[in-house]
Amino acid sequence: MAKITLTDGRSVDASSPEGRHVLRHSTSHVMAQAVSSLFPGAKYAIGPAIEDGFYYDFDIGRPFTPEDLDAIDAKMREIIAEQQKFEHEALTRDEGLKRFADQPFKVEIIKGVEESEGGGESVSVFRNDGWEDLCLGPHLEHTGLIPAFKLMRVAGAYWRGDEHNPMLQRIYGTAWESQEALEQHLQMLEEAERRDHRKLGRELDLYSWADEVGPGLALWHPKGALVRKTLEDLSREMHLQFGYQPVFSPHLGRSTLWEVSGHLGYYRENMFPAMEADDGGEYIAKPMNCPFHILIYRSRTRSYRDLPIRLSELGTVYRYERSGTLHGLLRARGLTQDDSHIFCRPDQVVDELLGVIEFFRALYATVGMGPDRVRFSTRPDKSVGSDELWDLAQEAIPEALRRAGIDFTVDEGDGTFYGPKIDIDVRDAIGRYWQVATIQVDFNLPERFGLEYTDEDNVHKRPVMIHRALYGSMERFVGVLVEHYAGAFPTWLAPVQTVIVPIADRHAEHAAGLAEQLRAHGVRVDIDDSRETMQLKVRNAELQKAPYILVVGDKEIENATVAVRARGMGKARFGVPFDEFAGVHQGGPPREGLLPV
Repeated sequence: MAKITLTDGRSVDASSPEGRHVLRHSTSHVMAQAVSSLFPGAKYAIGPAIEDGFYYDFDIGRPFTPEDLDAIDAKMREIIAEQQKFEHEALTRDEGLKRFADQPFKVEIIKGVEESEGGGESVSVFRNDGWEDLCLGPHLEHTGLIPAFKLMRVAGAYWRGDEHNPMLQRIYGTAWESQEALEQHLQMLEEAERRDHRKLGRELDLYSWADEVGPGLALWHPKGALVRKTLEDLSREMHLQFGYQPVFSPHLGRSTLWEVSGHLGYYRENMFPAMEADDGGEYIAKPMNCPFHILIYRSRTRSYRDLPIRLSELGTVYRYERSGTLHGLLRARGLTQDDSHIFCRPDQVVDELLGVIEFFRALYATVGMGPDRVRFSTRPDKSVGSDELWDLAQEAIPEALRRAGIDFTVDEGDGTFYGPKIDIDVRDAIGRYWQVATIQVDFNLPERFGLEYTDEDNVHKRPVMIHRALYGSMERFVGVLVEHYAGAFPTWLAPVQTVIVPIADRHAEHAAGLAEQLRAHGVRVDIDDSRETMQLKVRNAELQKAPYILVVGDKEIENATVAVRARGMGKARFGVPFDEFAGVHQGGPPREGLLPV
């Protein structure tokens, strides 16, 4: 691997996570330098490295144009060719305020700098060729070590992500350790655009959004609803197999419920405003299902013999995601979680986690994805619960993962305020990771709601609560699957599994009889009896990504056969006995059809 030298004197692999991070942050710095040179008086805010790229936020008094991006790109290449050296300087806070007096966003950042442990105040600055920026570093040794980059797009972004702050212009870019790596990334982005679930949702008539409903709230069309229902049916069936009990809960709850749960204190900005009722109460659309499941647990006295209790619900929740963060099904305001909560004794935590791991392995194997990456997140700085309970959970989670033979990484301090967690990622067909499932161990809510069980000595004890969602949300999971399969679902999940194409009008009645027989076998069937040519009808079925197309004409009727066109298998198979096709073509997982589609 190629090595790059950093400003702190170290040499790292350019293609390593650290190498790419420093490369991208340095490129972001160069971009801000170019903008400042081309647009005198430009105000620059922040410009971090992000996954696969970087961005920087600016205020130049107007939106950037495509011509502006071309000019910025050219100026950046000049700066890179000059191999300008990155130099570090530490300033006092007062020096920093003077140095950046004409940059209001930098002044705000500097004023927020806290006193260091040594009692002094310091600001870290990196500069090259007289231009400077606030930055902790490190950077590349010089700008010439940036081998390949591309500016991607411009978007609006509120300063500090707050809609009450000024709207800035954010330029996104990407940088890589070689031109080859950059080209591979751009090809992946082209493929990702082809697979965009919003585009495919329109083309395949799966779902849509309407201004009259509002952003982030999807309308599920019959075909999309069939995909979703198939996944939901699988989830319900497997929950019963794994010992979960189904429950239902309302979409609203009094504000007092959310006060007790802590959501009003910790999650208020992500909740929709309260609605007043004539009973004097305020009601809020639920952002989570867990408080309702807790109330079901608390509705009667529980003994240690009752535990574990596993409650499960496909519950729809509503979250006030800001409009700028919404992204089709992947980031929505209305979402349905396969939400389950396990109430157990402390000595049962490891076994229950092992059960959840077994569950998600079986579920994902059926769906045909992952799990591909597992992360264990530990106690954050701000948390609730005793050290004893945290120690219990933080010992139980890695023990369960190791006993299950699962490799995992540790994200120190990235747990929730109420307990540590496991996050599970899947990797799609073009190499992208998606975080879907999450498992959380919670001590906070049992304490807040006073949950109890009586042990064998009739002493009241506090149960431990495990939150888990394996799809994550139905909306997000469907969106991920659409992009993973590029809309060409496996047969068991396809909304239409077989399209029957009668060659002429006189064959339509026979096609209808075949469809009726297939439906009796549980196969989802459409008939294209339009007046289009047979070739065009076959092409339309292919565009809808149907796993099977059956063509019937005089010869097929006479011989009780069909011509089978299986998706991705090239030429059609003629003379296939219909009974053979109908007998082996089944709809549910994990079975496939006549051919491996």
